[in-house]
Parts: sequence; structure tokens; C-alpha cells
Amino acid sequence: MPVLNRIGSSLPPLLYAPRLRNAGRKKWTLMGATLLMALPFFVLAVTWFSIDQSRRPGWLPVLFLTCYTICFVGTGLNRLAFATVQGKLIRDNRRGRLMLISGLLGSLVAVTCSVILFPRWLGLPDHGFGWIFLVTAGGFIAAGLSAGFIAEPADVVGTERPRPRQVFHAAWRLFWDNPAFRRIAVVGMLFISVQLAFPHYQKLGRIHLDDADEGLHLMYWVVAQNIGFGVFSIVFGRIADSRGNRLAIRIQIFLLAAVPLVAILLASPLVRDGGRLFWIPFSFLGLTPLTCRTINNYVLELAPPSEHPRYISTLSLAMAVPFVVAPFVGLLVDLIGFPPVFVGVSVIVALGGLMTIGMSEPRRDEHLEETPPIGCPGTLQ
Repeated sequence: MPVLNRIGSSLPPLLYAPRLRNAGRKKWTLMGATLLMALPFFVLAVTWFSIDQSRRPGWLPVLFLTCYTICFVGTGLNRLAFATVQGKLIRDNRRGRLMLISGLLGSLVAVTCSVILFPRWLGLPDHGFGWIFLVTAGGFIAAGLSAGFIAEPADVVGTERPRPRQVFHAAWRLFWDNPAFRRIAVVGMLFISVQLAFPHYQKLGRIHLDDADEGLHLMYWVVAQNIGFGVFSIVFGRIADSRGNRLAIRIQIFLLAAVPLVAILLASPLVRDGGRLFWIPFSFLGLTPLTCRTINNYVLELAPPSEHPRYISTLSLAMAVPFVVAPFVGLLVDLIGFPPVFVGVSVIVALGGLMTIGMSEPRRDEHLEETPPIGCPGTLQ
């Protein structure tokens, strides 16, 4: 599933980036991508309410994986369009404020819904999956429709339609010819390795929990992750605007590098009732999507406005590379256990933090080399 996640969220955005670049108004792509994210959840909700729960059909896993892939295609296009619209409309030293406001509001909504609705849903015979899917679809629909109200001036519509081979060649040129971009792309590849351990945190946390407590603690972990996201949005939004994204990225990555080690400690005999404290690493895992957004904001400062789609989509493709080994991480956990794997992930992420020490700060123009734009000017200068 992590492989499907990354393929869906990296390749389609890369291939679509030239078309987004040529579009007069990018907000319509943002709207369409967000509505696309709603579609698979709506299909799953209708399916779940329609089937006999005592005899689930054999095609259900196939439908789920298909919907999962479509969702992340939409997610990748959404991230590309959101970053492009943000890069066009929001000044460099105000993007942290946007991250702060959206992170805080999103966290409040998610936590409120989790606390009010999750206990009711988890108590249902089918654990409330149908309602979870339906409410999620409703949230994406509301978000997608709201994108249509963004006040975005029109760009000159471009006509360039590069072939897929040219798109991949342009992405490689960007990675190879631009040292500043190559460095942040490698930092992103190392940092995103923290997600390789994501499927295993719950399994590790449940080791010292009773079966009856698992559902309740799952809710606690979801709430903790969203609270962490909201709190860290306040902290790092301010740091990004006042001190630059480079410093924010550095602190975020070093904090995330410590999360696997904290999880191992809490699951060890050294900590009594460590499973009940597993909300701590989950709260810091809320940094992961925030760090992705901060890295995107850093890349927006590296790129001329007309090249934002190419830079962001190339970054997404680079950050998909570590997930090639995702299936082997699960095998290693089964073979050698959690501690060596989690320590290895921590070391890899920490290397990404160390690499930020040599990064340029675009806001100070620290000897940056610029990749020439390709084709039409695109966005407003």
C-alpha cells in the first residue's frame, strides 16, 4: 500500500505539471483534485452500507485498493495545485502564517470530530467504517468547493504540451543541474523515510495493551497526532516566516528522527505501562505532513514563479523513491524485530537533518544557482 500511495501521488502530478503551468487559473485544478479525493471515499461509503457485513464479497479488497490509489492520485494533484496557487498568491514570508492558520483550524476540526464521533462509530458492529468514509468524503467535497472562491488573477494561457519522456527529462535536468534543489530533494528523500515505519507504530504500541483497550487508544493516537499537527503548525509557521524555512525544516527533521527511538523506549520493559504513553510519539508524528509542507515552501522560494509546478512535482517524485523498499521494511520487522528497524529509520532521518546544515537560505540569496525556465512564462511575475 505505501508503494501505491507514492506512485499515485508522484507520477500523475509530474505528468500533469506542464498542463497546470499553462493553465490560466490554477484554482480549478485545486478544486478538481480535491473533489477527486472525495470520490473513492464516497464509493466506499455507498459500498459499505450496501453489502452484507456477515458475508463480505471477495472483490471488496480490489475495490478498496483501487479507491486507495485514486485517492492518492487526487492527493498528489492537490498538493501540486495547492503549492502552485500558494506560490502565486502568497508572499514568501507569509506562507508560514498560512500554514499556521490552516494547520490550527484543521487540527481543531479533526480533533473535535474524532472526540465526538469516533466513540459512537467504534461502538457499532461494523466499527462505523461507512460513516467514516462518508464524513471524509463530505469534508473533501466542502474543501474542493471552497477552492472555487479563491480570488486568483488569470495567467497567460500556455500552449506547450511536452511528451512524457520530455517531462521526465526535464525533471532529471532539474535534479542534476540545480545543486540547491538537489540538496533539498535528497533531504526530503531521507526525511520521508520516517513514513516507512508508520504502519508499524500501532502494532508496536499495542504490545502492552489489552485487546479491549485497542479501539480507545487508537482514538487517542489519532487525536494526539492531530493536536501535535496543530501545535507544531503554530510554532513552525512563526519560525518559517521570521527565520526562514531552512531552520524550520532542520528542527522538524531532528525532532522526527527521535520519534522511532521514543517509540522503542516506550515499548520496552524500561517503561511501565508504556503502551498508554504511546500518544507521545503519535503527537510528534503530526510533524510529518507539516514538514512536507515546509519543504514545499522552501522549494517554492528556490523556483521562479513560472516553474513552481515543475519544482514541486519533481520533488514529489524524488520523495517517492524511498518507498521502493517499503515492503522489505515489514519483512525486516518480522525477521529481526522492531528495535533495529526503528533505529535504522531514525539514523536515516537524522542524516537528512544533518544535510540541512549545508543548505542555502533562498530568502537571503545565499549563492543560489537558478535553473532556466522552460517554455512560456506561466504565472504572474
